[in-house]
Formats: sequence, C-alpha cells, structure tokens
Amino acid sequence: MQDKEEMTSMTTVEKKLKSQGYTRDFSVIDGRLTTMDDNDAPSFGPEETTIVDFFRFEGESNPDDMAILYAVETADGTKGTISSAYGTYANEDVDQFILNVESLGKNLMKGKK
Repeated sequence: MQDKEEMTSMTTVEKKLKSQGYTRDFSVIDGRLTTMDDNDAPSFGPEETTIVDFFRFEGESNPDDMAILYAVETADGTKGTISSAYGTYANEDVDQFILNVESLGKNLMKGKK
C-alpha cells in the first residue's frame, strides 16, 4: 500500500507510472491519441484506447490548479499518460477524447454478463 503522502504530486505519480511501463507521453490531435515523443508512432481512436487508472490533483492554494492524469493503454499495448486541467485551463480536445473512451467502455460493458 502506498503512503498517501507519496502519491500526492503529479510528478511523483508520473514517476511511479513510468516504473510500471507507462512511458509514453500522449496528446490528442485531430481527435486521435498520439505520442508526443515519437512523430512516427501510430495514432489511436477512442475505440483503440483503454483508461487503466486516473489520478486527480487539487491545488492547495488555488482551485485553478486542479488537474487529472490518466494512465492509458492502446490496442497495440502502448502504455502512457495524458493529462488535462479543470475549468478555464482544461484541454477540450483531451476532455472530449476521454469522454469518448469512457462512453465506449460503458457501451461495451452493457452487452457482457
């Protein structure tokens, strides 16, 4: 079990995730998940992406400092992270992509029993 203090900063969580194989830094371009660190890597649609975990961070002194970090895995096994802020600083492309991934996940689970 992780010490609560140990997992409070985004940097600490990113280091932990990298040690677990989530090494790619993702972004969303034209509605597709792409790696920011490899221009030749394939891109992925929401249907090819799974949210494995997520972490919310709240600024201690400023509510505008809130962010969320997603650990994601793609259909080809690529693992990495993508983040977005809340409110004014939110990345609408990332937020819409994540909503599409979550929506697809819910739809897929409805048919399984």
